[in-house]
Amino acid sequence: MNKIALALLATTLLAAAPAQAGNLLTNGSFESGLSGWTLGGSSGDGYPPVVITNLSGGGYPTGAFGEVVPNDNAVGNPGFDAAGTHGLYFVADLAHPQTLSQVVSFVAGTSYTFGFDVYLPANGAHNVNDATLSATVAGLTFASFSASASPVTSWNHFSGAGTALVSGAGAFTFSFNSFGYPAKDFVIDRAYFASTKDATHGVPERATWAMMVSGFGLMGASLRRRRALLA
Repeated sequence: MNKIALALLATTLLAAAPAQAGNLLTNGSFESGLSGWTLGGSSGDGYPPVVITNLSGGGYPTGAFGEVVPNDNAVGNPGFDAAGTHGLYFVADLAHPQTLSQVVSFVAGTSYTFGFDVYLPANGAHNVNDATLSATVAGLTFASFSASASPVTSWNHFSGAGTALVSGAGAFTFSFNSFGYPAKDFVIDRAYFASTKDATHGVPERATWAMMVSGFGLMGASLRRRRALLA
C-alpha cells in the first residue's frame, strides 16, 4: 500500500457547496448489509457489529434491542447516499477495538471531503459503562468521541476535508471501544469519501500545527460536528 500525504483543511468546505463527485465508498449507507466493508478487531463478548433496520424496534441482530431508531436526518451530510432504512450498529460490551474499514484511492492534487452520521440509542445510553468511536482517513483521526459526552437519540454529523499530495491508497476506518458489561453503543450511517472540485473555495486558513500519523505527512485541521436534534 502506498503512503499518502494528506493536507487537512477546515470543514467549512462543506458549507461552501463546491461541485462534488459521487461517493467513493461502496455501500456508505449500509443498505446492502456489510458489502464493501471489512470487519476487524475483537468484540470480546460475541456481539459483532451488525446492520440493523431502522424503525423496526426489533431485537439484536436485526434491531437495537427493541428500541426504534429513526431514519438518519442529520444536518450537514451532503447526501451522496440516501439515508435509506439501515444503519451499522456497534454494540459489543468488550470491544478492544472493533473496526470497520474500506480502502479508498487518492489522486495527487485532488481534494476530498469525508464524513458520516452517528446516533446514540437511549437503551445503550442508560448503560453504566462508556464506549468510544473514532474515524480515520489514511491514518488521520477526523472524529473521536465518547458516548457519555454525546447527545442521545439524535443523528449527528462529523466531517473532514483534505488534499492528497501523492497518489496511492489508504483506509477509511471506524474504531469502536467499549469498557464493560453493559456498555453504551452507537449506530452509524451515510459514510462518504468523495472528491471536491476546489478544496480552497470558502475554506479558512490551514491550522498551524503539523503531525505525523502512521507514516503519513499531514497538516492538521479544525473539525466541526454538525448536529441535528429530533423534535
